[in-house]
Amino acid sequence: MFVVAVVSVLTTVLLLKDIATGAESVGFSLQIVLWLWFTVLFANFAEAVAEGRGKAQAESLRRTRTETQAKLLSNGGSDYKMVPGATLKVGDVVLVEPGDIIPSDGEVIEGVASVNEAAITGESAPVIRESGGDRSAVTGGTQVLSDWIKVRITAAAGSTFIDKMIALVEGAERQKTPNEIALNILLAGMTLIFVLAVVTIPSFATYAGGYVPIIVLVALFVTLIPTTIGALLSAIGIAGMDRLVRFNVLAMSGRAVEAAGDVDTLLLDKTGTITLGNRQASEFRPIRGVTEKELADAAQLASLADETPEGRSIVVLAKEKYGIRARDMASLNATFVPFTAQTRMSGVDLEGSSVRKGAVDAVLKHVELSTVATGSPRASGESVRELQAIADEIAKAGGTPLAVVKDGRLLGVIYLKDIVKGGIKERFAELRRMGIRTVMITGDNPMTAAAIAAEAGVDDFLAQATPENKLALIREEQAKGKLVAMCGDGTNDAPALAQADVGVAMNTGTVAAREAGNMVDLDSDPTKLIEIVEIGKQLLMTRGALTTFSIANDIAKYFAIIPAMFLAFYPQLGELNIMGLASPQSAILSAIIFNALIIVALIPLSLKGVKYRAIGAGSLLSRNLLIYGLGGILVPFAGIKLIDMAITAAGLV
Repeated sequence: MFVVAVVSVLTTVLLLKDIATGAESVGFSLQIVLWLWFTVLFANFAEAVAEGRGKAQAESLRRTRTETQAKLLSNGGSDYKMVPGATLKVGDVVLVEPGDIIPSDGEVIEGVASVNEAAITGESAPVIRESGGDRSAVTGGTQVLSDWIKVRITAAAGSTFIDKMIALVEGAERQKTPNEIALNILLAGMTLIFVLAVVTIPSFATYAGGYVPIIVLVALFVTLIPTTIGALLSAIGIAGMDRLVRFNVLAMSGRAVEAAGDVDTLLLDKTGTITLGNRQASEFRPIRGVTEKELADAAQLASLADETPEGRSIVVLAKEKYGIRARDMASLNATFVPFTAQTRMSGVDLEGSSVRKGAVDAVLKHVELSTVATGSPRASGESVRELQAIADEIAKAGGTPLAVVKDGRLLGVIYLKDIVKGGIKERFAELRRMGIRTVMITGDNPMTAAAIAAEAGVDDFLAQATPENKLALIREEQAKGKLVAMCGDGTNDAPALAQADVGVAMNTGTVAAREAGNMVDLDSDPTKLIEIVEIGKQLLMTRGALTTFSIANDIAKYFAIIPAMFLAFYPQLGELNIMGLASPQSAILSAIIFNALIIVALIPLSLKGVKYRAIGAGSLLSRNLLIYGLGGILVPFAGIKLIDMAITAAGLV
């Protein structure tokens, strides 16, 4: 398109010279010059429309940022002072209370709160952010709805997540992809070939005793070079990234979008990606001689002061299933026993009674020690074996067993279940139909991993995985020539996200995970890869389809125009003028008009993309050749002929 702009300037200068000297055919030359400039204008219009979409999205993101006042903590966190959010530095600690806007990106170091992230994700449902684990990252511009958190700032002003989103959406960091660079080289090569072809035409005309004006040669050159794909190439790439943004996925580069179109293997972290991330109590399983309600009552007592998601779910399940209402710990004069890594239990002591819940082996050990210390009757071997059998059954089903004991008496087991995200199995089946193999990665034991993998519908799983194992698996797949996508949300996923060809970090994940990936899913939905792959394939298919159409176009225009141009010099070429174009001037003008208008006609397709269909590469190639190859040959013949008839009837030539 730069070449078209240069020759447009050249023809404009020649036109001004012809006007000044009173040369003939000024009207014809004027029309050529106008349509050349229209070609340049339409090419820039295509890119501007694509960029305009991005700028509109960026403006909506920019509106999420406000002149936020931050509560900067001082004196060891005992009090705070109000400061502008823009003045915060990395390492500062701020207090964020209900109704406050989180002033900048950071990590929760204390507290737990419900956060509204609708400004970023578009989802109205609030999310829980708490210190520790993989749900500690918070984003500037989001709002705390309840409770409070202390946040350590991790991003300076101007480099927050929203700032990066705005820059990416506006196109400031877009770079040409390898395919795009290769296509540019191809277009430059074809342009050079047609330069040589057009340069030889005056020699043939002189030999035949004729003359071809420079402005006609320029017009012929512009119609023959692949201006269609050249004009739409940037718009196709920009539109591909913008379509991802509309699906709430932020791509850090066009290269990642292209790679997504060829993904063979998808690796997914289990916790927080395939599952909701918090185990939930789903069932109370008593041993013989104990009722479910008795077990539920004891389990709820042991969980009343347990603020973990698992503890809260036990309280809720006991209330919903057996109508056992939560009791006030203070009125019971109860002493809560918190969970520790050493005891692996928690519970409560009240009115001379003791209730504990925790890992099965830890509870059995506690019963043994209590028996020795108090001299109470030892738990029967039958009850221990029954409890162990229930626990083993739960573990085989992919759950986590928590044993419950009251005053040295075993009551049963709480079934904690990893909740697989709704509809995920059907989405994995769709990925399978697209030819993508799914592998779940988890730190769980193989038995639990197998149960979750079966429920989620993945093709394979890697259990007891360390960051090194994840990295090794990705490199192994890549060594086989496969393109690998990785979805994760934790700091331990960061190396794998960085190594993968397409690293999709969940927005609910840690800062390290978001920095390592080349895409961020703002909805934290791992099956969003279906849309990502479809858009990647759309990008590649659209570029291939329009390239095929453009090259076929040029071939058709060459055979349509050249015979008509030389008809006056070589009457024998009349046999090749199958279109019956009125004259050399009408042939050139019709071609240059068609060349400009076809760009406008194809802008919607370049922005929307060719519709993706899950078919093989061979079928796809045949389909594109049939539709865009054959169409690229037929459309110019019909279009140029109709324009030739119109301009001839209007007396423009």
